[in-house]
Amino acid sequence: MAEATGHVFRQIRSVVFNAVVHLSADDGFAMASHVALSALMAVFPFLIFVAALAGFFGEADLAERVATILFDTWPKDVAGPIAADVRAVLTQQQSGLLTISALVMIYLASNGVEAVRTALNRAYRVTDMRNFFFLRLQSFLFVIAGAIASLIFALLGVLGPVLFSWVASHIPAIQAYSTTFDLVRFTVTGLMLSTVLVAAHLWLPAGRPPLVRLWPGIVTTLALWLIAAWAFGFYLQRFANYAAYYAGLASVVTAIFFMYLVALIMIFGAELNATLARMTRGG
Repeated sequence: MAEATGHVFRQIRSVVFNAVVHLSADDGFAMASHVALSALMAVFPFLIFVAALAGFFGEADLAERVATILFDTWPKDVAGPIAADVRAVLTQQQSGLLTISALVMIYLASNGVEAVRTALNRAYRVTDMRNFFFLRLQSFLFVIAGAIASLIFALLGVLGPVLFSWVASHIPAIQAYSTTFDLVRFTVTGLMLSTVLVAAHLWLPAGRPPLVRLWPGIVTTLALWLIAAWAFGFYLQRFANYAAYYAGLASVVTAIFFMYLVALIMIFGAELNATLARMTRGG
């Protein structure tokens, strides 16, 4: 039993070591910086587009709910300053959906998708020979689908408390489960992140392992994201003092650093899948 357990741990150590080695060889650390910066630059255009889309359907307030859902997954010290700026932008009057500005916002947000695509192609060691216009159209569809999905989740978040209050008014005993209801809301947020991650692994890279072999990297990514969010929040509260080094840029630098960790973990998950695929083939 002890020998079998030791063998399993040696295998896990070998897989992790190889994934880290290939992460470095594939410029994963540099790609994480590219993804982090592109993602941060895409946040504002994406949420502005969501606001325009929500206004088109007559539900302008949902855009702020989307921002809340997005930043609920970030450490408070990271999300606070950025969320305040986002809400300030969303309170401004936005033009209609079918405008040139909306197309520009979609294009800017799609750059974040392209950064993730490049990182996954590097991790899976594939060369993307697909048509440029096809790839850009796919990125646009990712942005639009993400915006619509975000609005649906936001709508459920708005209707959920209302429905819970209505049920509690008729069945007072259910009020004791309000904490459970909040837990369900966070679960929904986690499901949204999981869906986005799975979709990215499935459709963005030019090649990947079979679907059934993607789960180790995806599960590892989600677990490490939770750990990183807690650890980074703890680090900011106890040790970090970015304001002393970056002054007015402290909030931006903090957000970029956090998104760098998120991107690095996502790329590591892809490298883990690629390593497992190579070991399965005996390569």
